[in-house]
Amino acid sequence: MIHAGLEGIVAADSKISLVDGENGWLVYRGEWAKHIAKEKSFEEAAYFLWNGVFPDAKQLTAFTSSLGEARALSTSHKEIINRLPENTEMMSVVRTVLSSIGNQSFQFPATQEQGIQLLSIVPTIIAYRYRTQKGLPIIEPDLSLSHVGNYLYMLTGKQPQDNHVKALTAYFILTMEHGLNASTFTARVIASTESDLASAITGAIGAMKGPLHGGAPTGVIDLLDEIKRDGDVEKVLRHKLENREKLMGFGHRVYKTRDPRAAALSEITSDFYDDEEFQLAHEVEETAVRLLQEYKPDRKLYANVEYYAAAILRAIELPTELFTPTFTAARTAGWIAHVYEQNENNRIIRPSSVYSGNMPE
Repeated sequence: MIHAGLEGIVAADSKISLVDGENGWLVYRGEWAKHIAKEKSFEEAAYFLWNGVFPDAKQLTAFTSSLGEARALSTSHKEIINRLPENTEMMSVVRTVLSSIGNQSFQFPATQEQGIQLLSIVPTIIAYRYRTQKGLPIIEPDLSLSHVGNYLYMLTGKQPQDNHVKALTAYFILTMEHGLNASTFTARVIASTESDLASAITGAIGAMKGPLHGGAPTGVIDLLDEIKRDGDVEKVLRHKLENREKLMGFGHRVYKTRDPRAAALSEITSDFYDDEEFQLAHEVEETAVRLLQEYKPDRKLYANVEYYAAAILRAIELPTELFTPTFTAARTAGWIAHVYEQNENNRIIRPSSVYSGNMPE
């Protein structure tokens, strides 16, 4: 029996995360991901995902310091970015620079130092390329800022708002890992050949670049922009439903109940009363869920993580072309965790295929 897309096939025994779509559960190493997003920093979450325990104060200081020290781009990295054609997509820029980092020091098995180097530099690559293309002065990393706060600072050149850092940190934590998805599977396949960490992460980025996996939630942005222009949430949503249009950002292939990541982001951003963009996102979600129950009572349609990702990235005024690269900056932590796990008990991943071509005469 052929399982197209390997759907339903168990290919790994992993302790990293549990994704349960029927119950709406997302668990990281025995802890609810939503609790980690509410209570921990990105640095603590990444350390936990890689090591299986949260760091103590001394370990967190050392880990945070190592991440900060690895943020800077070398002269050769900057030269690579500067020499790439203007029309090179951001995901391809990130992929190319990370590939160049994988020198002879990157050997099997992967080390935590290698993971720190790759995780730290992705936001810097994105910010450097973005500001270069916009003709803006380059902002060097600020070691006094958190991983996420520094990313916003390098992009904008301004000290980021606390609400924006908190919301984006939660987004980073809740999207850093999500089971054996296409890009994570790609990373593990490459790692299973005993290739190096940089090659595995480069391959994962290639998978994430595909619109069926890491595509930017521009449809949600368009919906929120249309509602903001019109001013009447229910009127716009009813019009779409009566014309059998899909409400972008609602429903999920895996989750048959409310996406736990969206639920957590909704709760975290509900405290930001002074931000009209977050207020709008909450009003639209509440109205959309009510109307979906009215128009499609036989289906369980709730806001998914793309909805709140778009709402958060829109609120912090992140350009749409940076949505997928920002998702990549978060997911890199999960990819690295899976490579470490694959290295620990490795067996080359090699599924079979069924020949359906002609036979020779």
